[in-house]
Amino acid sequence: MLTNRDKAIIRDLNKFRVMDRDSIAELHFSNLKNPTYAANNVLLRLLRDGEIQRSTAFVPYCYFGPDVQMKKNSAKIGHFLAILNVYKELRSLGNLESFLVEPKYGKKSEGAEPDIYCYFRKTPFFIEVQRTIYSEKQMQDKLDRYSDLFNSGLLADKNTRVLILSDQRYAVDGEYPFKLFQAETFTKFLSSIKGNDVEKKVNSSGVKIRIS
Repeated sequence: MLTNRDKAIIRDLNKFRVMDRDSIAELHFSNLKNPTYAANNVLLRLLRDGEIQRSTAFVPYCYFGPDVQMKKNSAKIGHFLAILNVYKELRSLGNLESFLVEPKYGKKSEGAEPDIYCYFRKTPFFIEVQRTIYSEKQMQDKLDRYSDLFNSGLLADKNTRVLILSDQRYAVDGEYPFKLFQAETFTKFLSSIKGNDVEKKVNSSGVKIRIS
């Protein structure tokens, strides 16, 4: 019989498509004395019972949910692990209310396909996690799809920001119907807008930051 933690691990594996052992230990076993040892034992049991899948092509090993169809050495594994790292970063920063992986908007071949939609500190974000370098045309096409989405009236919250996380800085200084940001990490993004696009509110519990 699956425990509540087993079910939570499987939900996350289906959500993120793939997770490395250390991330599973961090997210689901951090309250234990030896998270890695406990994670190994549980993952081995779930694997043996056919509840999850595993790839030994990476160290530490990577795990997949039962519903995930992906080659165990797929080039996309690194991309999904990068998305997972953004989730862990946002989670550590606090006030993360929603996090969706690769939600689809519009027709598959034409609509915007952000890597992440999240609701962080009362602000909605579409996030692009760029591990590979896009050409100027590829990035412009991606942003044009966002423009079409924002102009279509289908988006519930037009205050959604678009954030590109990449080591590469793109020349995307055109006019868009949304606020566009670029940074290497989400933490660096927050640091770059303090005192500029951030409103600080002080109450009895301390300082609260609202991205405006």
